[in-house]
Amino acid sequence: MIRPLLAGIGATPAFTRLAPHVLPRCDLAFHRLTGGRWTPSRLVLPVLVLTTTGRRTGWPRTTPVCAYHDEAAGSWLVIGSNFGRPEHPAWSGNLLHTPRALAAWQGRPPVAVTARLLTPGEQEAERGHILRALPVYDHYAARAGSRGIRVFRLTRPESPYARDSTRRTAPRPADRCRGRSPSDS
Repeated sequence: MIRPLLAGIGATPAFTRLAPHVLPRCDLAFHRLTGGRWTPSRLVLPVLVLTTTGRRTGWPRTTPVCAYHDEAAGSWLVIGSNFGRPEHPAWSGNLLHTPRALAAWQGRPPVAVTARLLTPGEQEAERGHILRALPVYDHYAARAGSRGIRVFRLTRPESPYARDSTRRTAPRPADRCRGRSPSDS
């Protein structure tokens, strides 16, 4: 019942104009106020709070993203729809530059993950999971036009999907804020 309603509301021009400015800020505010336990968007969509490293600044950047949790694989699919706007979301560019990140899922403490951009074939194979996480995906893909929508698989280092188990984990955001680099630890 909620999925068709969500798809209808999510496709309206008013929603796609206002939501990119309101929803992420609201989710982050509640995420901080509740100590990472809750975001309002979780009421209608599966939301993961992702902390990437800014590709230009090197500072931690935290944003809520739509995600599908593959419990069997211990990984997440995160969808860079950006509400169908013409540009890619900043966090997806950050992941392309530095694939190490932190992921907080459903009130649990953040875990270190490594991101890998899915190929178009892999995106097609995961289409059912993508639509389960974001029912308005097709509408946003049509609005995004030629830029396409980036979909990443986030894996923990011990996950069977992780390609390189020697990768270092992501720096803690607090380390970056204090001016320490991961090598200082």
